[in-house]
This record gives sequence, structure tokens and C-alpha cells, in this order.
Amino acid sequence: MEYTKEAVGVANKRKLKDNKSSAEAEGIILGKESQKLDKISDLENEESVRPKKIIRNSVSTIRKCSYESPKKEETKLASNDNRPRCKYGRECYRKNPQHFKEFSHFGEEPLNKKSRLDTNDMESPSSSTQNNLTPKVMKESHPSFGFYLTKVKGLAPEYNQHSALDLKDIFSLTKAKLKASAQFNYMTDIPWLMKQYPAEYRSCPLLIVHGEQRGSKSALEKAASVFPNITLCNAKLEIMYGTHHTKMMLLLYDSGLRIVIHTANLIENDWFQKTQGIWISPLFPSLLGEQSAHRGNSATNFKGDLLEYLSFYNRPDIDEWCKHIKGHDLSNSSVFLIGSIPGRHLAERKTSFGHLKLRKVLNLHGPEKSLVTSSWPLIGQFSSIGSLGTDQNQWLCGEWLASLGTVKGCSLTSKTPLQLVFPTVNNVRESLEGYPAGTSLPYSINVAKKQPYLRNFLYQWKSDRLSRSHASPHIKTYLRVSPDNSSVAWFLLTSANLSKAAWGVLEKNGSQFMIRSYELGVLFMPQYLVSRKVFGVPEVKERKANMETISFPVPYDIPLIPYSNKDEIWIWDIPHIKAPDRHGNKWCPPLPRT
Repeated sequence: MEYTKEAVGVANKRKLKDNKSSAEAEGIILGKESQKLDKISDLENEESVRPKKIIRNSVSTIRKCSYESPKKEETKLASNDNRPRCKYGRECYRKNPQHFKEFSHFGEEPLNKKSRLDTNDMESPSSSTQNNLTPKVMKESHPSFGFYLTKVKGLAPEYNQHSALDLKDIFSLTKAKLKASAQFNYMTDIPWLMKQYPAEYRSCPLLIVHGEQRGSKSALEKAASVFPNITLCNAKLEIMYGTHHTKMMLLLYDSGLRIVIHTANLIENDWFQKTQGIWISPLFPSLLGEQSAHRGNSATNFKGDLLEYLSFYNRPDIDEWCKHIKGHDLSNSSVFLIGSIPGRHLAERKTSFGHLKLRKVLNLHGPEKSLVTSSWPLIGQFSSIGSLGTDQNQWLCGEWLASLGTVKGCSLTSKTPLQLVFPTVNNVRESLEGYPAGTSLPYSINVAKKQPYLRNFLYQWKSDRLSRSHASPHIKTYLRVSPDNSSVAWFLLTSANLSKAAWGVLEKNGSQFMIRSYELGVLFMPQYLVSRKVFGVPEVKERKANMETISFPVPYDIPLIPYSNKDEIWIWDIPHIKAPDRHGNKWCPPLPRT
């Protein structure tokens, strides 16, 4: 199967060939401009082939199946645009802002003589941004949690004021003066990102850590060259098909350090009409006296784990940020850090990353077996599914579930129910974005055919309580819930999707642990946050006797709704033409060539 379009999948942009081993790729990869791709099979689709801008009824990633050529519209646009036309037109899949500077596309507003890289055209943060940071934000999300969702355009105002932030809000959370920042991410639109910073901070030093390779790396470098304050840092990806998927901000102020871990790419579409998750740390104060990895640490070892994670990049620019972290007091951080670093990890390092790190934390600090029994379901919610193997007991219900099913002192795997939340075709079709939302939910037909057992675990995406049932999920969360759906034992917000590449897989009879990608998340444990054994579930009125709880703001409705017999799992590389989406479009992906 071959494709002729360029897409923005994995950062390394390698050609993916048929691989009958357990190798997965974090993203569907469609190579350089005029190249065709070799067969894609047994590989993981991690991120999306998303257009930078979605315009109603004129979407670059889809077309109406009975579509007439819009000659009048194209002529009108061409008359106002001096750029040559992209040969892929409305079906261009690029993410590179420089490409949109040089070529015009039907359905896009003309740029005339202005460039997307023109720094003089940047907007100042509106006053409404500050006004939205009301005390209601902290009432919905308990102050100890620091957990938020992103704002969603098109919702009633009350759903964007309670525990919801956009990127400009994050940069405006404190009156302290920003001195420097670092952005770790998978996809970055530099001109758009710079617009999100307050005007007075757009010249502050900014480090962008990425995993781009070849052409996309050159494009990122070209975009960054317009901004003299930006330094690029390329994360090493030494294992094939790995990606730099971590999404983190380090914000250094004159009065402290703030850390933000989230699930959104630094592109406009990810902050528009999707459900994304954000954890925002307190403003950590400077340490007086000796700077150390041990001083100013917390009971959760957050500082130590963050420094260990960053040290594996082995980059001088990141080492400078490690010095900043050592110089601050992180003792009031109440979450655990769960990260993934590419490599084949041996001995003690096996349990430093991936699902084995989560297993270790739960084994040491997790819920008691007397409280959380094997009957407590494990919920996984994600936006991409990788190649998990033909036998569900091999990885999914084997080593991975053994880790997530761990309680203090032991693992509970034999009877742990597994519930996996992934959108149905109707979830995508009825979303605010319509079918284009499906480009952020990569699950390929070739992979799906080889793991039909997944159907037994599937549940719909539904978030009526937060009015986000139609805000397509790009958030990734994992939690342990009681059988009566009244209590949550722990909650994990992470960049890691359901894949071996992200979570890791044991090799050589368990003697080594292989991870392909960089990932990062935070684990919320009730005893460290609210001095309780469990969190409550929002809007669950009936509680167990003698169990006073504080609810954790789970971003979807519990109890979950299982797939019905008529529900189909969303697969992004096959047609969906039974019904149009809310914008009148049907999903007709490019047909493969034989």
C-alpha cells in the first residue's frame, strides 16, 4: 500500500516498511514532498496528520464524496494571494509553517504580503485572558491537584471558566517576571507559539526540545531563525520508530520556577476544540544556599525523578535547566513523575521508566490490597493505539496490566477488569471538528485486523458533565476505579498512548526493558494530595459508609458507556461515508495504490 501525500506523523519522518516483529511507529509517516511510501504494516500510529487550520466545509484532510471543483472560490483567493499554489491543494498534510508561508492552499485565508513568520504581526494577550482567571478555576480543581483541561471553542462560557485554561492563561498565571522558558513537545508551530506568550516575554530565551529529523528539522530551524531568542535542541532517537512525544514546559521567573506537564502539541488546532489535560505545578521558590538534587525534594521524589529524566537527554542546553531545577525548592510537589526514555534499560534502570516505573511507584506507595482488590477496574483512555500483538495476554493483559494493576506490596492481575476508552465513529462524526478530529486519533486498519480482541474492552468517549462529549479527546489518562464507580484509587495524566513504544516492553526473558519514545506524565495519589485513601468520583451521590472523599475532576463520565453492537471503533485510514459529519463532510482517505 502506497501513499503519495506528505503528512506530519512521527518526528523522524522515516519510511516505514512492513515489519513483522513487535516494532511500532509513533505516528503514520508519509515521507517527503514527492516521494511515495512503502507499505505500512504492524506499525503504530501515534499522532495525527493534522492541518494547521480547519475551516468549516473546506477541510484539507477530507472531502465531500460528491464534490464539485470550487473554481470561483479558488479564483477569488488567487487574486488576493501572491504565493504560488501548493500542488496538493486542499489535501496538503504539512505541518511546516514555512510551507504555508511559501505556498497558498484553497480554503485558507490569503496572507497577502504578510508572512506567518512576521513577528511584528503578533497579538498581545487580550484583557479577557486575565479576566478568565477567576477564583472559580481553583474551586473546581482542588488547589492541591493543579489539574486543568484546555478551553474549547464553541462551549458555553461556564465550561471554559471552571478548571479550563488556554496557553495564554498559563503564561499569565503569575505576576512574576518571566526570565526564560523551555518547551518540550512533539509538534511545534513556532510563529503560533510565540503569539501565545505575552508581548513583553517574546524576547526571553526560549529552548525548544524536539525530535524532528531531516526535512522537518530543517523547516523547524528555518522557522526558529526568525526569532533570535529561540534555541533548538534535538532529542536523540536512537531506536527506530521512536518519537519525542513528551509535552512539558519549564517556566523560570524572577521569583521561582513553574513546571507544566500536558497532552497538547504546540499547534493551534490542539488548543482549539479538543479535550486536553494540563498539570500546573506551584511556583517553586529559589533555594537559599547550596543547590542540590536532594535539597528541596518532596516525599514523591519529584525533583529527583525530573532531574533523572532530563539527564538522559545528555544535552548542554538541558543541563543548564537542570541547574535551575537544582536551585529551586520543589518540596511542595505532591505528584509522582512517570516518564519514558528511549533505550534498552538493564538492572536498576529497568524500573526507572515506562510501565515498570509505574509498577514500582504503585508497589511502594499505592493503595492497600485490603481496599483495592483485583475487582477494581483499570481504565485506560488515549488517542492512539499501537500494535499490541495478536495475543491479548502477551502484553496488554500481561506485563502492562500487571504494572497498572499493582497495589502496595503486590500485583493483582488475574481478575483485574480492563476498560479502554477510545472514540467510536459516531463520537468522531458528531464532534465539534467533525471527521477531521479523526486525524488526531490514529488507529490503522492493518493493526486493527490483527488485534480484534480489543473490541472486548472498548468504551465510548463521553463527557456530558463537562460538556466535552463533542470535544474530541487528545488527552491520555489512566486510573483505577472501584466496582461501584464511587472511588478512584489513583489517576495518571500522561503523553503516553496505548503502545509498547510509549510504555515499554520486556525483552530477553525480562532481563531488559525496551522503550522507543520519550513520554512524560504525573501520577495523582490521594494520600499525598488530600490525605485520603481514595478520591471520590464527581457527582456520585452515594458513598461507602465511613468513607469521606474529595472528588478528583476526572475528565469523562463515570460509569463508562460500553460500545453497543452497532458502534464501530474509529479507524482513520478507511472511508466513513454512511453519514456526513456536522459540517456536511464524509471521510474519504486517499486510496492506497497496489
